[in-house]
Amino acid sequence: MRTLAKNGNWRNTMETSDKSVLMIIAHENFRDEEFKEPYSILENAGVSVTIASTDTTPAKGTLGASVTPDTTINSVNIEEYDAVLFIGGSGSSVYFNDDTALSIAKDAYNQGKIVGAICIAPSILANAGILKGKRATSFPSEKDSLISKGAEYTGEGITKDGNIITADGPSHAREFGREVLNAIK
Repeated sequence: MRTLAKNGNWRNTMETSDKSVLMIIAHENFRDEEFKEPYSILENAGVSVTIASTDTTPAKGTLGASVTPDTTINSVNIEEYDAVLFIGGSGSSVYFNDDTALSIAKDAYNQGKIVGAICIAPSILANAGILKGKRATSFPSEKDSLISKGAEYTGEGITKDGNIITADGPSHAREFGREVLNAIK
């Protein structure tokens, strides 16, 4: 089935119309393209995307994007989603030791959901304890953080290990989105 997306482009919704993804962004300084590229890929494929942050007022990207979250991380019910993605940018560090964010990552992983993170956000997954013994990548500044929590750091643009998908930053945002889409089909 083909439907018209909000952006005016046609999309094929046959395979993914029943899929749902939660994207978690920082309220300040999320990385614009790390949000926009995967969001566009998922939405154009007919995936239902929910955006969460610490507040539902417009969130600001490092390059000027303004995104209004649908919900707060405190209101998230993991069971409603096929995947949970943590979007990077310097602001995502607010989630590194946030009990709610760490719990979301752990619960999603334990329920067999796809769990993804890009740029510095893989440190959220590391701090949640779900990268131990897993291959993962991140922005180079987080290499030691991942290794100290038991991850096998690959330094690749994209790394998938089981139900965990990590990416190193903006240059692989589109590929990150495609990898998530393929994983939830």
